[in-house]
Amino acid sequence: MARFPIFGGDTSRRIAEADSVAVIGLGRFGRALALELMAAGTDVLGIDLDEELVQSLNGQLTQVVRADSTKEEALRQLAVHEFDRVVVAIGDDISASILTSSVLLSMGIPVIWAKVVDDRHGLILEQLGVHHVIYPEKDMGRRVAHLVRGAALDYIEVDRGYALVKAAVPAALLDTRLGDTGLRASHGVTVAAFKRGEEPWRNADADTVLRAGDTVLVVGPTSSAESFAQLR
Repeated sequence: MARFPIFGGDTSRRIAEADSVAVIGLGRFGRALALELMAAGTDVLGIDLDEELVQSLNGQLTQVVRADSTKEEALRQLAVHEFDRVVVAIGDDISASILTSSVLLSMGIPVIWAKVVDDRHGLILEQLGVHHVIYPEKDMGRRVAHLVRGAALDYIEVDRGYALVKAAVPAALLDTRLGDTGLRASHGVTVAAFKRGEEPWRNADADTVLRAGDTVLVVGPTSSAESFAQLR
């Protein structure tokens, strides 16, 4: 049995039937994730062992409950087994993160995301079979390092060695059809989209002509995308 009362099982089942996610662990990462999902129109069941954290999110999530996520019975009372997507955002208790992930896997959750604090933690969850392992501090550190060392306006690593980079348009590309620039052959990147002033982003194609002051999104191997951002 859970060590304290569990409330809202019927409500949880209704949430699980909608476009929904269960977020377990409501610290800085879990809280930010849950609130962003809510802002995007996704119903969220939030679960944490800390009563203060639960109370702080009361009314901000579809449902927020204090429960011990390492106990399968507690999760079943909350209908977590009926969710298609669950995020384990527990960061300060590696044992609880591992036990919770193990319970979710045994319940047959189709998609599990889990935050980890270091490589050892991540390796254990990967060996357990967690579908998506997240290294927020490590990933952010790599991202900031690329921004600090280069001229990119923003940087997202799509996969190891492949990136999406936001950059200013170099002079060599101005006032010329992208299809005539030979950009992919000469620099190994592709312009995926561009933005002009306050206008919304638009997809780029071979007929796109870039102007001074435009901003572009380029995709390609990380080193090539960063080299492109250095062009003037």
